[in-house]
Amino acid sequence: MYYKSIITFCLLGVLFTAQGQDYRWQQRAEYSMDVKLDVSTHKVKGTQKLVYNNNSKDTLTKVYYHLFFNAFQPGSMMDVRSRNITDPDARVGDRISKLSESEIGYQHIESLKQDGKDITWNIEGTVMEVTLAKPLLPNSKTTFDMKFEAQVPVQIRRSGRNSKEDIAYSMTQWYPKLAEYDFKGWHAYQYVAREFQGVWGDFDVKITIDPKFVIGGTGVLQNADKIGHGYESAGSKVSRPSGDLTWHFVAKNVIDFAFAADPEYVHETAQVPNGPMLHFFYQPGEKTTNNWRELKNYSVKHFEFMNKTFGKYPYETYSIIQGGDGGMEYPMCTLITGERSIGSLVGVMAHEVSHSWYQGVLASNEALYPWMDEGFTDFSSNESMTAMFNQDKNKAHDGSYRGYFALVNSGLQEPISQHSDHYNTNRAYGTAAYSMGTVFLHQLKYVMGEEVFYKAMRRYYNTWKFKHPEPNDFIRVMEKTSGLHLSWYMNYWVNTTKRIDYGIKSVIEKEGSTLVTLERLGDFPMPIDLVVTYKDGSKEMLYIPLNELLGKKINENTGIARTDLEAWPWVYPTYTAKLSKKASEIDTIEIDPSMRMADVDKKNNKVEVSKLKSFEDPTR
Repeated sequence: MYYKSIITFCLLGVLFTAQGQDYRWQQRAEYSMDVKLDVSTHKVKGTQKLVYNNNSKDTLTKVYYHLFFNAFQPGSMMDVRSRNITDPDARVGDRISKLSESEIGYQHIESLKQDGKDITWNIEGTVMEVTLAKPLLPNSKTTFDMKFEAQVPVQIRRSGRNSKEDIAYSMTQWYPKLAEYDFKGWHAYQYVAREFQGVWGDFDVKITIDPKFVIGGTGVLQNADKIGHGYESAGSKVSRPSGDLTWHFVAKNVIDFAFAADPEYVHETAQVPNGPMLHFFYQPGEKTTNNWRELKNYSVKHFEFMNKTFGKYPYETYSIIQGGDGGMEYPMCTLITGERSIGSLVGVMAHEVSHSWYQGVLASNEALYPWMDEGFTDFSSNESMTAMFNQDKNKAHDGSYRGYFALVNSGLQEPISQHSDHYNTNRAYGTAAYSMGTVFLHQLKYVMGEEVFYKAMRRYYNTWKFKHPEPNDFIRVMEKTSGLHLSWYMNYWVNTTKRIDYGIKSVIEKEGSTLVTLERLGDFPMPIDLVVTYKDGSKEMLYIPLNELLGKKINENTGIARTDLEAWPWVYPTYTAKLSKKASEIDTIEIDPSMRMADVDKKNNKVEVSKLKSFEDPTR
C-alpha cells in the first residue's frame, strides 16, 4: 500500500508537470493573400486563404476576426469614445464623425468557407464572429477561404490614405485578421483606440497596384527582378511586365502584415553588420531628403546597440517607411511621419525599431500589458539615444520619471493592470504605458543591480521570444537571474497606485557614533541605498535590503565601501542605522543619490549634516 501510494504520487507529479508545461501552447495562422489595391477607388479586393492550427486542448466551435477598418465610420466605438473622453487624441477628435461614404473605412466579407463548406458569420463593430461548419478539434487544423473587399479610409489614425504628409497609402490593420486564442481564451477586442495582439504565423502576400507606386512593408520581396524601384541587386536586369504590377512578399513567423505605397517614394538601403538589411522609403524634398539620408547611419547604430544590449534581431530585413500619423510599429517595419528635425526623426525611429524586440518578437499582449511593450521599448530606445548622441546615461530616463511624477500630482493615476482602452483619460494610459513601464525597468535596475539587470533582460528576450510572455514570465526570469524575490515589486507597481516616499527623520550623535533614523512615508516599500559622504571626501554605502527580497543585490559600485545592514521589514515605519563615526565627521547623508527610486518627495532624502544646528532633527 505504501509503495503504491508513492508510485501514484509520482505519476500525478509527472502528469501535473506535463500539464504545467503544456498550458502555454501557441496557435498558428498561415495566411496566403492575393489582393488588388485600386488607386482610383481606394478599394482593396481579393482573396485570403488561412490555414489555422488549433494547438490547444480545447475544441473550438467559433473563431473571431478583427475588421479594423470598420472603426473609421461615424458612430463607431472609436468615434464615440474620442468625442466623449476628456482629453481626446488630437489626431482623431471628431474627424471620424464627419467622414462621408467615400471617405469611411470598411471591410466587407463577400464569402467565407471552412474546408470548402460555406459558414455563417455575424459582424459587430470591428469584430466578426464566425460559427464553424465543423468543430475544430484539439491539435488539428482547418482552412478558411475568404473573398473580401475593403475601402481604405481617409488617414485618421495609423491606417488610411492621403496622410498629412501626402503619403498615398498607409496600409495597416488592412485585412481581416484572425483574433488570438490562448490559455486566457479569445482576445477579440473591439478597435477603440490602441494596441493589438496577433497569432504567430506566416504570410504569403501578393499585392497588385498601379506600376508607378512603390511598396515597402513587412516581409521579404520575392520578385525583385520584376519590380525594380531599388529592390533589384546591382547589375541585375528588371523584367517588368506591362500593366499593373504585382508585388510578392513573404514573412515567416510574425504576428501581422503591414505595408505602405506611394508613387514618389525613394527607396534606399543600409546594411547592419551581422544583422538585417535596412530599407528606407520616403518622399524626397527639402523637409526630408538630407535628414533621411543621415537617418540611415543612426539606424544601423541603433540596431547594433539593441542586438548587443538586449538580444539579436531575428529577421533578415527591416523597413523604415514615411507614413502613418506619428510612429507605429509592425513586424519587420515601421511607419513614421518623416518631415522632422534629425533629432526627432532619429528618436521616433529608435522607439519604433525597439518595438521589434518587445512587440515584434516577444509579442506580449499589448492590449492587456502595454507597459511591457511601450515601456520596455521606451526604456531601450532612451538608452540607445543616449549612447548615439553621447549624452549622460544617468539622465536617459529623466523624462519618464517626470511624466510619472506629473501624473501622480495630477490625481489621474490609475493601476496599470487594466486593458489599455479602459483608462479614464488618454493621459493616464500614456503615462502608464510609456513612462511607468520605463520607470519600472530603471527602478528594477536599482533593486537588482545594473550588471545583473542587463544579463536578465537578455535572458528574458532569448527565453520568451515568439512565445507571448506574461508579466509573471518576465519577473520570474529576473528572479532566477538575480537570486532575489521580486514579485512584491511588480505587484505594487502594476496592481496598485501606491507611491514610494522615504525620508531621513533624524541624525543623532551618541557615544562616539551616529544613529540615522529613516522613515517610510509612502505605502510602497523598497530597499534603500543610503550614501554617507564624510568631510574628508570618502564615501560609504549603507545597503538596507527589504525583507521581501530574501537576499541582497550585488555591489554595483566597488569604488565605494559598502556596509550591508539587516533587512527592513516592510511593516516597520522606521529603521535606524548606526554609523561608527561621529556626526561631526559627516558632510551629507542621502537616500538613493542615483535617483533611480521613484520617490515622490525627494526633499527629505538628503541631509547636509555639517549644516545642522543639532544632531537630532534634520529639518531644523
